[in-house]
Order: sequence, then structure tokens, then C-alpha cells
Amino acid sequence: MAELDTGLPSVRQVQAYIQEKKPVEVKLTTGDVLAGQIVWQDPDYFRLVNGQQEQFLLYRATVVYIKG
Repeated sequence: MAELDTGLPSVRQVQAYIQEKKPVEVKLTTGDVLAGQIVWQDPDYFRLVNGQQEQFLLYRATVVYIKG
């Protein structure tokens, strides 16, 4: 399993969203757009929780953008 490279700017930006509990919008390669808070990340996945407390496990490679 690969380790999360915390030296990468994108990883640091997502970590800032997590620490600040900042609401984000995530667009996926399927065209779906999800809104909520990213609560953790690892080298392959993000965990997103929306306003209805639904939890989504998002594969990092399927994310087109994260808008904070």
C-alpha cells in the first residue's frame, strides 16, 4: 500500500479542508456532484459526509475536482 505523500500541495489542501471542517463540492468522473465535508483521506480514498449524515467513500482517481 502506498503512503500518503503529505509533501504534495493537493494532499495538504485536502488536509486543510479536513482540519477546518470546510464544506466542499466534489465532482466525479461520472458527472455526479456531491457536497459535504471530507473527514479523512488516505492514498486511495476520501470519506465525504453530507448534510444528511450520509457517508461516501470516494476513490481518489474518480475525482475531477474539489471545490472548497
